[in-house]
Order: sequence, then C-alpha cells, then structure tokens
Amino acid sequence: QVQLVESGGGLVQPGGSLRLSCVVPALTVDYYAASWFRQAPGKAREGVACISSTDGSTVYADSVKGRFTISKGNANNTIILRLNSLKPEDTGLYFCAVATFRNPFSVVAILPPTRYNYWGQGTQVTVSS
Repeated sequence: QVQLVESGGGLVQPGGSLRLSCVVPALTVDYYAASWFRQAPGKAREGVACISSTDGSTVYADSVKGRFTISKGNANNTIILRLNSLKPEDTGLYFCAVATFRNPFSVVAILPPTRYNYWGQGTQVTVSS
C-alpha cells in the first residue's frame, strides 16, 4: 500500500506563509497528477492545486489562485505547496493525493477525489490571530 506523507502544517497569523511538503514513494507508473486538497470541519473536501508529472502544468482553485503555488521539490519524489497571504478561511486539514495515468497529459482541472489512487494522512493548517 503506497502511503503519501505530508508535513509543514502549523499555526500562522493572517497574512502569513507556510510551506507544505508531500513525499511520494516510488511508483510503478511514469505519469501521475499530484494534488493538494483541504477539508475544514463540517465541509466537503476541496481541491486547491494540481500538478502534472509529465510537463509540470498546474491548475488552482479560484479561492487560492495567486496565493498558493504547487511545484515539484528538488527531490523528484516531493510535491511542495507554498501558501502565502493566508486567510482564516484557509484553515483546514491539508491532504496530498496522487492519481496515476497510462499516458502523458497536461492538467486542465483538479480531478475529483474519487479519481486519486493514493492519499496521505493530512497536515493541519490553522490561520488565526
């Protein structure tokens, strides 16, 4: 069972920044989409950002566009999410997820949660003064 491992969450004041990291174990496929989701208490899981392993194309939820950046880390098996200009409504448990593909592709939308093959346990982000 492939398990993703997230880290980097914490408590930050509004306007602050965080850097989340997701370690993706070696996969037997060449192509995958890696995404970050978040879930606040009593709310549905929301996709916030997605990146393609094929060409590095990215897509963001409107609520985080211009503030969050998803990228591959220096190590090939890490996915980074940089969170800037944080707001209280960004509070939630942040999950990393991977969806595998058989062919190269570019991301044009964040896939629904049911499409992902692997998930992490989540890292808590709390934005509060």
